[in-house]
Amino acid sequence: MAEPNEFMKQAAREYDPSGYPPDIPTDRPTASRAYGWLLGGKDNFQVDRDFIMNLEKRFPECLDIARQNRMFLYRAVRYLARDVGIRQFLDLGSGYPTTNNVHQVAQLFQPDARVVYVDIDPIVLTHGRALLADNPNTTVITADITDPDAVLNHPDVTRLIDPAEPLGILLFSIPHCIPDSDGAYRALRHPIDRAAPGSHMAMSHVVADDQATADDLTSVITSLGMPWCTRTSATVTQWLEGLEPVEPGLVDISTWRPDPDQPALPDVADELKQYLGAGSQSKKVYEFGGVLRK
Repeated sequence: MAEPNEFMKQAAREYDPSGYPPDIPTDRPTASRAYGWLLGGKDNFQVDRDFIMNLEKRFPECLDIARQNRMFLYRAVRYLARDVGIRQFLDLGSGYPTTNNVHQVAQLFQPDARVVYVDIDPIVLTHGRALLADNPNTTVITADITDPDAVLNHPDVTRLIDPAEPLGILLFSIPHCIPDSDGAYRALRHPIDRAAPGSHMAMSHVVADDQATADDLTSVITSLGMPWCTRTSATVTQWLEGLEPVEPGLVDISTWRPDPDQPALPDVADELKQYLGAGSQSKKVYEFGGVLRK
């Protein structure tokens, strides 16, 4: 297994001043590290890279859909900040910082926008602290998004998020990481149901159009050691009833207001390059989502 890089070792020391690292699982992959590698990130272990390479053999489109999801994040946050005027954001399941993070996109169009990142992976906290040290309008907390009341009542959330103002709630490529459907539904619906009128949700979920394919991907990913539940697009659509989808609605997110001029992502590792473009040849699963208005 690869050793953590120097930043991760330093982050671990900062998280626990005693010098002992936080509970960072190195014997199994984590969603935040694996996803970060697909986006060109460096903060991962061999177990994460092995997970991705084994997954790509069965579902080669996964590299494309992960990168398409990150591109969707930019367009969705830009729409909420620039076009709707949202000035506060709650990013649930934010993962490792990378290029064009939510606060960078939002504050490009709303300089005083406030952003709270939430993730259950403790090392994300130290990465976030390093990134956000000089940004008083942005913070990161460690919390379980399946307990949305604890998230919404967290002192850092109540400090930055005004419940009387419209809120941008973001769940990019995260509900499928919650195998329990009740927990996933609660994480998805409870924050927007509590939010002020005029609030919006931007979300995406890896889906299949038929249950058999959904079950196949779930079986592959869980056999490789990661909690997961692929659902169908019909199930996710049902979960979002009562919210108004913004045009073009709930779709394959690669087709949600595509912009060929938006900023590019970092290059992927050499061993992943063989899978770039595989989604255009075969796409048994895809990232499904959109932006919805309360």
